[in-house]
Amino acid sequence: MRRPRTRTPGTRTPVALAVPALLAIAFLLMPLIGILARTSWGELGTHLTSPGVTEALRLSLLVSFWALGLSLLLGVPLAWLLARVTFPGKTLVRTLVLLPMVLPPTVGGVALLLGFGRRGLLGPWLEDTFGLTLPFHTSGAVVAATFVAMPFLVISLEGTLAGLRPAYEETAASLGASPVRVFCTVTLPMVAPGLAAGAALTWARALGEFGATITFAGNLPGTTQTLPLQVYLLLQDSPEAATSVSLLLLAIAMAVLIGLRGRWTGGATVRPRRAPRAAARP
Repeated sequence: MRRPRTRTPGTRTPVALAVPALLAIAFLLMPLIGILARTSWGELGTHLTSPGVTEALRLSLLVSFWALGLSLLLGVPLAWLLARVTFPGKTLVRTLVLLPMVLPPTVGGVALLLGFGRRGLLGPWLEDTFGLTLPFHTSGAVVAATFVAMPFLVISLEGTLAGLRPAYEETAASLGASPVRVFCTVTLPMVAPGLAAGAALTWARALGEFGATITFAGNLPGTTQTLPLQVYLLLQDSPEAATSVSLLLLAIAMAVLIGLRGRWTGGATVRPRRAPRAAARP
């Protein structure tokens, strides 16, 4: 005899929730549609191949990849420390990691000036010891991009490390492997998907950085003028070209997010486990 089908609770979407959700989607989608509608498609190639845009693109790629390299060098050990080690002030350190994500970018640029500027806390020492002046220099743009982008790597990788069972690492350590070797040969391969997702987000965020860069490093063509800063200038003189460059940055950001497929936000598709088979009756 067949059992009556039971409805899964919550399958029907309440209108009171569906309508605001659709309005939210429309609110987020409208600016993107605006860019697509106002793009001069016939002049897109001309706008994107102009000398100023190509120079800004070259500089943006240089700055973003350097920022990614610094984020990997500094952020991976920091993520491991936050995920695996208990120490006094851990909450404060995690707050410092999250701070650039919620801090206004211009405020971050001011903070960088006061910390690494020529009259900041470390600026005079960097200039006297290494001859390094960060403001109004390409290295300053790299520092600004790293400051705002590295938290994306740390947070995503910390979550991946926290959810990793340490059994394999403990086994490798019991066989005599050093902690560094365990980290490089066991831990990193196991967290590779999370690391790749965090790295992609970090690079995309560094590529689109604007506020901290213009405040800390300035807006010098060929030195610190990245694509977002180029868009800001083009809005005043050539809005059509600004729209074309904005479309390029939008396409890059969308490609990164689509490539991640929800891995960083936890939206990855999880295959349901098969139910265990019933034991055979004797």
